[in-house]
Amino acid sequence: MPNLSFQYPAWFLILCAALGLGYALLLYYRDTTFREQAPTLNRWLGLMRFLVVTIISALLLSPLLKSIRTETKKPVVVLAQDVSESVGAALQGQALDQYKQNWQALREGLSEQYEVHELAFGDEVREGLDFKFEDKVSNLSQALREVYDRYGAQNLGAVILASDGIYNEGSNPAYSGAQIAAPVYTVALGDTNFKKDLLVKRVFHNKIAYLGDKFSVQIDMAAANCSGAQTVLNISKVEGDKVTTLQTFPVNINGNDFFSTKEVLLEADRPGVAQYRISLAKINGEATTLNNSREIFVDVLDARQKILLLANAPHPDLSALRQTLEGNKNYQVAIAYITDPGLDVSKFDFVVLHNLPSANNDISGLLTTLNNRSIPRLYIAGMQTDYGALARSQSLVSVQSNAQQSDDVQGVVSANFAAFTLDPELVEQLPSFNPLTSAFGNFSATPQAQVLLWKRIGKVNTEQPLLAIGEINGIKNGVLLGEGLWKWRLFDYLQHSNHAIFEELVGKTVQYLTLKEDKRKFRVTLDQNIFNENEQVVFGAELYNDNYELTNESDVAMSIRNTSGKEFLFTFNKQGKAYALNAGILPVGNYTFRASTNFNAQNLVYEGRFSVQPIQLELFETTANHAVLRQLSRQ
Repeated sequence: MPNLSFQYPAWFLILCAALGLGYALLLYYRDTTFREQAPTLNRWLGLMRFLVVTIISALLLSPLLKSIRTETKKPVVVLAQDVSESVGAALQGQALDQYKQNWQALREGLSEQYEVHELAFGDEVREGLDFKFEDKVSNLSQALREVYDRYGAQNLGAVILASDGIYNEGSNPAYSGAQIAAPVYTVALGDTNFKKDLLVKRVFHNKIAYLGDKFSVQIDMAAANCSGAQTVLNISKVEGDKVTTLQTFPVNINGNDFFSTKEVLLEADRPGVAQYRISLAKINGEATTLNNSREIFVDVLDARQKILLLANAPHPDLSALRQTLEGNKNYQVAIAYITDPGLDVSKFDFVVLHNLPSANNDISGLLTTLNNRSIPRLYIAGMQTDYGALARSQSLVSVQSNAQQSDDVQGVVSANFAAFTLDPELVEQLPSFNPLTSAFGNFSATPQAQVLLWKRIGKVNTEQPLLAIGEINGIKNGVLLGEGLWKWRLFDYLQHSNHAIFEELVGKTVQYLTLKEDKRKFRVTLDQNIFNENEQVVFGAELYNDNYELTNESDVAMSIRNTSGKEFLFTFNKQGKAYALNAGILPVGNYTFRASTNFNAQNLVYEGRFSVQPIQLELFETTANHAVLRQLSRQ
């Protein structure tokens, strides 16, 4: 039943009524305006005034209407089933049929007194259960966190978790951090006996290699109950139906608990996604041979950019730049001097000109080569630079200096710079870095320049550019009017124990200058070239009109082919002003794709490639781990 209460004594209501009565009498008792013509109206107005004032004053007493409703809910019991492949290997045939019957009986028995929820977990946690056991990984800690997130705030009575205790993704479930305030009952599945088994346990390798390079592959081999046996390690390259053996090594197993590591070198001899097979020859009596081999995929790129640090003379800036740029595997960095014989700048994709042009070295011929090849460059001007020649070499900065005197300058990030974004920490801390040495003179940015850094001299922020970038005749240029970058790198490490700020400034500047603008009107993008077999393959596409404005008026068709020639046909969805396509989960293998559209009577085509690699985690742990389940229940 509803219950009305006040924050003040209830007898205050008498005062409220008295206040309403007094107010009504004061207004209408002596008022004769309506009494003679409509005496009833005068009484009704007085009554209404009495009620309004009484109710308003009563509300000031803060009345509270309480209503209590009781609802009884059954406790929640969660039945969580591991549906990974390792559990499926233990539940087959009649054993699986019997298990399904037992599970059904348990669910029906609990449903009489409890609210039962079923969850399946492996790659992910989902409602319902189909007993297919096809998930490629086991993540017990995620399952417990999902139970906590979904039912932790409810009347959770118990969690019944059926698994073999094997987890190959996520942390130990006993330390998952999900503090479930209910008992966890575990149903131990699988076989804890150690079987005779030989396996390729792990393979460590780079996902990306560059054409012509050699890359290392580390192979971990293990064997159980195979003492005295011999096998052969094979490394093969798979190209469609063709398998070519690259290297073989004999392996002697000298114990029942055998483990060995072998490191091999492979050569990236062809661009594209290379597929390799690491396998061990089977031995007699193995419980399974499915885990005797592993497939690895390496994306071989031929797009490594060659960067030349070309200097007038030796300088510590060169080492600072080289160490920073070589941290990016997309760059191959070389140092040379203008006086080196046989210098050929045409072999490089980007050139840094340190203290060049100089009074002793005219580089007009070199600049002609750079311009003819459309090679971007960055000028670093110091006290050896010929500023007259520098002014003629570029049109980003207007220069008036004889380099007879110098200023100590710091860098302040321009608030109007928009070519790329910089971390707020860099913007805040860079002005406090040690000053660079800059020639004294008059410098100003031209309309073609985007100023990244302005000069700060002492405590005064000037309108003279320190670092400007831009595009001249279709070629990207940059001008840094100061030397001593090595001091910034050392200061960054002194203050932060890393080079993060310096590396971001140099890295993003060079990335902008070396980035080749894609002028194609139709483009297709992939977040990665190698997908796991449980990952969805998602594409994006962009179509530009003659003004290079995004449009998606035309339909875009997509054809995906595997190595055997099977074709999958799709049509892109229109999303905003662009396109998107989710091709779903594809079988393991190498694929090529071809996207096409017809726009303004032009047939535009974009082609590419990607690969889907297998997840073999469930094959490499064949012994159930019931100790994890016991520990979980004890907690």
